[in-house]
Amino acid sequence: MHSFQGQWITDEEFCALEPRNVFHRQLVKVSIPCEEHRNRHILFRKSFHLNDTPREATVYITADDYYKLYINGEFVAQGPAPAYHFQYPYNTVDVTAYLRPGKNVIAVHTLYQGLINRVWQSGDLRHGLLMDLVVDGEVVACSDSTFRTHPHTAYREVGTVGYRTQFLEEYDSRSAEVGFDAPDYDDSHWSNASPRQVVDYTVLPQKSDMLTFERILPVQTEGREGSLRFDFGSIYVGYLRVKVKGRRDEVLTVRCAQELEEDGALRVELRANCHYEEPWILDDGESVLDWFDYKSFRYAELLLPADCEVTEVCLLARHYPFSLAAKLKPEYASSPALRRVWELCVNSQRYGVQEVIQDCMEREKGFYMGDGCYTALAHMILTGDDSMVRKLIEDGFSSSFITDGLVTCLDCSFMQEIAEFPLMLIYLVLWHHRLTGDLAFLREQYPKVTALLEVYRREYEQADGLLNHLDKWCVVEWPKNFQDGYDADIKEGKVCTTAHISINAYYLEAIHTANVMAELLGQEPYREEAPLRKKFQTAFYLPERDLFRDAVDSEHTSLVGNSFAFAFGLYEEKGFQENFLQLLRERGIHSLSLFCTFPVLMGLVRIGEWELLKEQLLNEGAWLRILREGGTTTFEGWGRDTKWNTSLFHLTMSYAAVFLADIDQKTLFQ
Repeated sequence: MHSFQGQWITDEEFCALEPRNVFHRQLVKVSIPCEEHRNRHILFRKSFHLNDTPREATVYITADDYYKLYINGEFVAQGPAPAYHFQYPYNTVDVTAYLRPGKNVIAVHTLYQGLINRVWQSGDLRHGLLMDLVVDGEVVACSDSTFRTHPHTAYREVGTVGYRTQFLEEYDSRSAEVGFDAPDYDDSHWSNASPRQVVDYTVLPQKSDMLTFERILPVQTEGREGSLRFDFGSIYVGYLRVKVKGRRDEVLTVRCAQELEEDGALRVELRANCHYEEPWILDDGESVLDWFDYKSFRYAELLLPADCEVTEVCLLARHYPFSLAAKLKPEYASSPALRRVWELCVNSQRYGVQEVIQDCMEREKGFYMGDGCYTALAHMILTGDDSMVRKLIEDGFSSSFITDGLVTCLDCSFMQEIAEFPLMLIYLVLWHHRLTGDLAFLREQYPKVTALLEVYRREYEQADGLLNHLDKWCVVEWPKNFQDGYDADIKEGKVCTTAHISINAYYLEAIHTANVMAELLGQEPYREEAPLRKKFQTAFYLPERDLFRDAVDSEHTSLVGNSFAFAFGLYEEKGFQENFLQLLRERGIHSLSLFCTFPVLMGLVRIGEWELLKEQLLNEGAWLRILREGGTTTFEGWGRDTKWNTSLFHLTMSYAAVFLADIDQKTLFQ
């Protein structure tokens, strides 16, 4: 743990602002104004002198919302990972190679986005930089009022994309702040930084790694009249980097897309509600496009002014460090189709995981707890690295300061509650232990698990033993067209007054999981399961059909509703199991979607239906459809048009890797 000598510094606009509370229950209607203090790119610079070449130099740094660090004109690192202000991470960066004897310059580009969305805890009026530079054991520069600061005027807002997720911007290469990181840049007209007057952060070392970057060159370049088009071969997450030679005041249009239209044009209006088209104003001579925020794209097109010469193009892909440690099951290796599904999932994980486990890479960029459990599990199995799983678990339980039943999207200012997601987090705690054997971590999390279950018991469990009247949305399956007519009113934004099977099945499995944890820890069971299972079966099971109904006031039976009873082994009678498997064979895994597919595959592992598991992994309407439609990364569904706002880079479906990997799945899901 580093003890900072530096202060939280900002500029005159932010220094006296009181932090604003952005947290509330989802059903509590709150209006948070975000029309001022938004999209602020704020720069900091400091010059310092070194007598000798350093033997060891380390920067300890964080910023709110985000920073990019430069030393002597070279990009060094960026961060931190999203987090709540009371456990805000700082990064530890070895900068020995960037320093030299004599004059040195450290420069930091920070962003306060200022929007209420799923990306950061922003809109809260907290902005600042905290930094120490330690050289050979001595602090030679720290964030204080000797730092110079100035807004970066090159980034002018021209709208937002996604769910107000990101600003589209007109980048202006004529801006006086372009090149601010260069050692010889003149900052004499800048102001001195201001210490924040109200500081309520608790800073901790970031437990996860920092991002890594790859330069991706185009696999194909096509020149057309007035334009250049680039295909980078796959969808990535990152920044388009372009150098051009042109004339001052000329405007170049930058267009990006994940796919092409039928006529071959770039589809700049992404299916995921993002319009990727922005102007770029050039300066005389060489201009360099310098995006601060990232996009998810495969294609780029430059609409060029006359006599404009493009001298360099690449896609700078950003992702969490990834080293493949797992292998495809030997019995699957002879199947070209399964190898392709495996490679699709591995590629999605390699380039999709960022500083958190996100769902989609463009529309939301959100750290979603529920589907994130499956994605993080897949990441851990593929890499052997449990850092993303631990962050999801720890940050998930940390959201209890908002509501003791936890929230849906973590480390951000967007308030949503989905009832199933916290229960899924409980399963992830046990899966982590089964893969690592880390009893200390399990012991640390177990009291949080039981406290969470007590919230559900106190707030939602009725006298009949069923959960009902939940003031949290039950997603069940998504999108709605995959819900198979599920007969309960589960619309978001209201209290559900019907006891239905999905949430009750999740609840029973969470209780069972807590009991397994208690046994591993040598403790008494959390709670007796048998009476609750009996009440569940009495409420939902229809003996004449050997299937479960969706809700206590319905006779409707759905594949979706029965998926959870099957997956969690809530009724072991042969008739039910045979009926469900027959439904699955008739309908196929492609009739399910994000939230039922994983449990069903898990259930097939649990009962040893290996051939049916393989059959579903090879279903032509599932992962093979993504590949058939040209997917290089997993979609938000089984096809481009299976959802009205489909993300073509969405990590959830990469969980097929869990069932393809050469691991002991039976023990994992027992």
